[in-house]
Amino acid sequence: MKRTVLTALAVLMTVAAPAAYAQPDRDHRDHGDHADYRHHDEWRKGYHMHRDDWSRGRPVDWRARHFRAPPRGYEWREVDGNYVLAAAATGVIASIIANSR
Repeated sequence: MKRTVLTALAVLMTVAAPAAYAQPDRDHRDHGDHADYRHHDEWRKGYHMHRDDWSRGRPVDWRARHFRAPPRGYEWREVDGNYVLAAAATGVIASIIANSR
């Protein structure tokens, strides 16, 4: 009886183990894929971003990306595959790291 239970447990662990280690689907935009990249010629230092562009962006962990610290009132965001440092209140761009595609 003990041997049957152990065998059943071993079979169950063999079948269930791959599912336990399966990786969830990843959002590729968070990993540098930039499938949603758009080029913006007008985005330069001093340019006032449109509110809908700024709102569409996602906040960026500047430390993890090794960007410089944003000044007070500014924020790094990834917008259309580009990294933009702009004033949170006005959308005035201080710096941009454009995707090279």
